[in-house]
Amino acid sequence: MHTFTVWAPVAKQVDLVLRDGDRPMQPSSEGDGWWSLEVAEAGHGTDYAYKLDEGDPTPDPRSAWQPDGVHGWSRLHDPSRFKWSDQDWPGKDVRGSVLYELHPGTFTAEGTFDAAIERLPHLVDLGIDVVSLLPVAAFPGRHGWGYDGVHLYAVHEPYGGPDALQRFVDRCHALGLGVCLDVVYNHLGPSGNYLDRFGPYFTDRHTTPWGPAVNLDDQGSDEVREWIIGNGLRWFRDFHLDALRLDAVHALVDDSPRHLLAEFSDRTAELAGELGRPLGLIAESDLNDPRMIEPVDQGGLGMTAQWSDDFHHALRTLLTGDRSGYYGDFGSPEVLAKTLTRVFLHDGGYSSFRGKDWGRPVDPERHRGHSFLAYASNHDQVGNRALGDRLPLTEGQLAIAATFVLTSPFTPMIFMGEEWAASTPWRYFTDHDEPALAEAVRDGRRREFASHGWDAGDIPDPQDLATREASVLDWTELATEPHNHLLSWYRDLIALRKAEPALTDDRLSAVQVDHDSAGEWFVVARGNLRVVANLGAEDRSIPLGAHPREIEVAFGPAVAEAESVHLPSHGVAVVRVWTPGPARMTTSVPF
Repeated sequence: MHTFTVWAPVAKQVDLVLRDGDRPMQPSSEGDGWWSLEVAEAGHGTDYAYKLDEGDPTPDPRSAWQPDGVHGWSRLHDPSRFKWSDQDWPGKDVRGSVLYELHPGTFTAEGTFDAAIERLPHLVDLGIDVVSLLPVAAFPGRHGWGYDGVHLYAVHEPYGGPDALQRFVDRCHALGLGVCLDVVYNHLGPSGNYLDRFGPYFTDRHTTPWGPAVNLDDQGSDEVREWIIGNGLRWFRDFHLDALRLDAVHALVDDSPRHLLAEFSDRTAELAGELGRPLGLIAESDLNDPRMIEPVDQGGLGMTAQWSDDFHHALRTLLTGDRSGYYGDFGSPEVLAKTLTRVFLHDGGYSSFRGKDWGRPVDPERHRGHSFLAYASNHDQVGNRALGDRLPLTEGQLAIAATFVLTSPFTPMIFMGEEWAASTPWRYFTDHDEPALAEAVRDGRRREFASHGWDAGDIPDPQDLATREASVLDWTELATEPHNHLLSWYRDLIALRKAEPALTDDRLSAVQVDHDSAGEWFVVARGNLRVVANLGAEDRSIPLGAHPREIEVAFGPAVAEAESVHLPSHGVAVVRVWTPGPARMTTSVPF
């Protein structure tokens, strides 16, 4: 037995469509726009759709299963059928954890959760704490990034559907890995999006880069807000997820007395109390506003953590010299030093890319580093490049980038394949069936990069299957040079981070940065450890301002001197300066 329910306040008649025919649904006596019907023979696996005012059969806005794609019938899914083995799972606080951003469709050639399960031992061996999945909500076609999802409650069928996601999370927990899921509430894709047939899911009161905004504060918004928050709580409850990463929350335009994020935070905290384990909300925000991670009862929005793009931009521009587009204000050593200690470059001052003052300052006495995510790469900063190319750096420069991230006071995140300098790009790819939409995506991509000087013929066709195939990780690289050198470095750094309290101390006020005026060398003080990097083209001795006791880890030959460390070009080391205490083992990775 199952009771079907759907919110359709604009409809005068709603029919439940089953394989054996249509059945009229009953409107709620409350006049709130809800319709329902109890069907004795319905249960897990039953296919269904809805007809509104005798229109075409339409998938359920809360469909948990779309086995035939975003345009097909919905199918009932009973999450309680799965036999979980994680009853003793204590949960995982994302703050301070090492995250690994993973796209299920290109992590393996098969592009499924079950295939990804076979690669989880690699993440355990690497020292990862939390797997951060890119969106899994059902989206058009077989292959895509997932940011054009239209069935937020369903799990993309080509990945294996809802049962496969449960298997994946359960196995992660068995291996000690938490799981975070990227969810997109700021917009929906155009293909398979039938929400406006049901009610005011969107509003013209606000606009976003993707068109009309999701209705968070206009007439009918209470049910839309519940549709969003209920979705998030369902991932926690039915799929045992540990955290959600909320995409582009700055596009969640909400003038309500209580912002959606604050309500989401409070409801998540309530569920965490019921489940007896921590649940996290990680925001991607362009606002540079620490209010995002401040507690709700102190006037904040209550997010557990947020991405720190300014740190990424500072690190990337200093290493690559790229100052194009929104990188224009970055690139100096002073900027990297500021983002290491104060998170945001734009914290109230002028942003040339935006053409106005931007952001608010972080208070190092109030805000903690683990509330901000640091990364040298992520899906945006790779995939949104014209060719989807990864960091164009030497092996030593890649090691330096990893060291700044993994020894920072922030919560570090690695993008899949980064840990072995994967040679495969990660490109923008889609699989739209509608010819007009496919052409619009293709042309839009080419026009975007033509404006930056690219030849349209050089831009990979998102609709070409070869674009997706080129983005699949090549796991055979792990055993070959120089990939295995960098992989060893990542392992050593993560192990050192976990072994040294100084590296997990997230007090921003405790971080000190020294560098030369040209930005050719850096020394970052983390307790009695010094992170020393030679970014220049020549070998050099880098002053520590203290007596080195021993070199804990080094990429390239490092020699301790009186009050300095000698490093080759693009060499990096973590050095313990002299304080009382026992001697420690040292590890060195040659070029």
